[in-house]
Amino acid sequence: MTKRILKTPSAPAALGPYSTAVETCGLVFFSGQVALEPGGGRNDGSAAEQTQQIMDNIGALLTDVGLEYANIVKTTIFMADIADYPEINRVYGGYFDGDPPARSAVQAAALPGGFQVEIEVVAAR
Repeated sequence: MTKRILKTPSAPAALGPYSTAVETCGLVFFSGQVALEPGGGRNDGSAAEQTQQIMDNIGALLTDVGLEYANIVKTTIFMADIADYPEINRVYGGYFDGDPPARSAVQAAALPGGFQVEIEVVAAR
């Protein structure tokens, strides 16, 4: 198996020992994204607002590696409060024109940086 670390200039710098995007066997795995704003700020809005920020950021990362939302095959949504699920789902669903990808959605006890939502993505070339 060969893996390749992809350049993602739209992503914030990694804060730990991980890569933002790794490609292997025609799949691109993106690390979990939280609501960081381009330029280094953070979006501390509602779960829906954070989801929109995250999905916009994911779109930029996809573009960085020559992909688009239609290439996403699997996502995992982590949320601090399952009660936010309907709003997160509404915003998230608006990013897919055709058939949406497979998805898992779970409540987590805590998310990095006190964010309300984190989304990780797997895309296929």
